[in-house]
Amino acid sequence: MRKKKYFSRTVIFIVCALLALIFLLPTLLTISNSFMTQTEISANYGVIFQNASGSGGKTYVSEKVNLKFIPDKVSLEQYITVLLKSPDYLLKFWNSVILVVPIVVFQVAIASIAAYGFTRWRGKVRAAIFFFYVILMLMPYQVTLVPNYLVSKWLHILDTRWAIILPGVFAPFSVFLLTKFMRRIPYSLIEAAKIDGAGEWRTMFQIVLPMSVPMIATLALLIGLSYWNDWKNGLYYLTKSELFSIQNILNRMLQDVQFLKSGAGGSNASEIAATLPSTGIKMAIAVVGALPVMIIYPFFQKFFVKGITIGAVKG
Repeated sequence: MRKKKYFSRTVIFIVCALLALIFLLPTLLTISNSFMTQTEISANYGVIFQNASGSGGKTYVSEKVNLKFIPDKVSLEQYITVLLKSPDYLLKFWNSVILVVPIVVFQVAIASIAAYGFTRWRGKVRAAIFFFYVILMLMPYQVTLVPNYLVSKWLHILDTRWAIILPGVFAPFSVFLLTKFMRRIPYSLIEAAKIDGAGEWRTMFQIVLPMSVPMIATLALLIGLSYWNDWKNGLYYLTKSELFSIQNILNRMLQDVQFLKSGAGGSNASEIAATLPSTGIKMAIAVVGALPVMIIYPFFQKFFVKGITIGAVKG
């Protein structure tokens, strides 16, 4: 019986490891290829866009692909270009940081205070307000897009970072999750704090919030990932290219590639292709864009797993 159980666990582990490896392959390929020279990248993948002489000046996409994980010669040329020679790419990276950090900090802070209020006070008014939060949370993004745009226009914050930061700060999802989590904290602890003379603020900061650290860290990670990888808000609310995030730049590159691939560029296809960075630089930009997530996640992993596990247990 024990051998059978051990065998089944081993099979499950191998299957999960293979699936994880399959999902990680594109990321590993991008990271390793970003350290190749442009000559080696062209040799392995062909010239992605090439003006075919003798074919009416048409632009085509090469189908020559040779997947390679280990570079023949490690080169930092792409990263030197992205981080030093072309400061515009580095500016887009810091634009992402400037957008994400305030959203994470203030959304978690506001959600913590609101969730504590929903947890401590009872009554029909509280129930109605919380129900309103739930309705807002369930609304699709497309439903709130137009109202957010109109309000941003009315506040004269369109084409500024505030058009993205303010709606992000007051998102209802964090309030809902933290409220559900805080309701699991034994009320006897709060009663003991009241007997010892602790007020609401002291109870919240010294008892409730320390016990909610796993869920707060989980929320911070989820919010950070969501807004770091977001490019739609920049597309809707921003027109100034100097305010674009690094994800907006990657999305624009992808759209240009798809546009050229469709053959809709016509006589301007060669000019559009000439404005695109090389394949190696695109990979380096993608790696730089993903680097904060890869660095931060290991530190939040234990809180993330604990928060998800505790939140999944029915109290």
